[in-house]
Amino acid sequence: MTDLAFTCTGVRADPYAAGPTLVFRLRITAAGDARVHALALRCQIRIEPARRSYGPKEADGLADLFGERARWGTTLQPVQFAQVAVMVPSFTGETETDLVVPCTYDMDIAATRYFDALQDGEAPLLMLFSGTAFTGAGGFRVEPVPWDREASYRMPVTVWRDMIEQHFPGCGWLRLPRDTMADLLAFRSRHALASWESTVRALLDAATPAEPPPPPVRFGSVPPRVTERTAT
Repeated sequence: MTDLAFTCTGVRADPYAAGPTLVFRLRITAAGDARVHALALRCQIRIEPARRSYGPKEADGLADLFGERARWGTTLQPVQFAQVAVMVPSFTGETETDLVVPCTYDMDIAATRYFDALQDGEAPLLMLFSGTAFTGAGGFRVEPVPWDREASYRMPVTVWRDMIEQHFPGCGWLRLPRDTMADLLAFRSRHALASWESTVRALLDAATPAEPPPPPVRFGSVPPRVTERTAT
């Protein structure tokens, strides 16, 4: 069986993609300069949150995922990020290829909430590989990619933030059920609001209780002023 090894050498955001997309650069090595006719590769990417430290603000942002920091010894479990496939063309010995990973800014997705909570540093990732290799120097063999093939990579948080800013500059993203969206649209039309921002702002303003006015000053409530008389 051909001994295959995988290394992630970098990542970038695709500036021309229609939606948020990360492109990981993979180096694939076949031991002994073996001939690989093609490689049908599957890659599962998961986040390994226990492999880095977190500041106070990051801990607050991760509370809905992992609970209070005191419980992180048991709750800081891996988070599924993506599962993608790529077809690698023929090579001998070693090659590099791009692994394209479509992303989302849906805050209901655990991986998105994790990346959004990070202030700086790197996100620890683990890539798990499987698939089928078509090999053979003088013939043709079909071999499975061993299930123990993996590669660790620490993705800079700035890459994720720059990618999101490219597609959602200065904005957030919120997914709502259809009936809730229909109610919002009806509210917007009924009040002739120009944008979704003004719609949400109007609802927030209506839900915020007004500050009570100061109590009125009642005449006679202040005790009379006593004037001292100086004896002559």
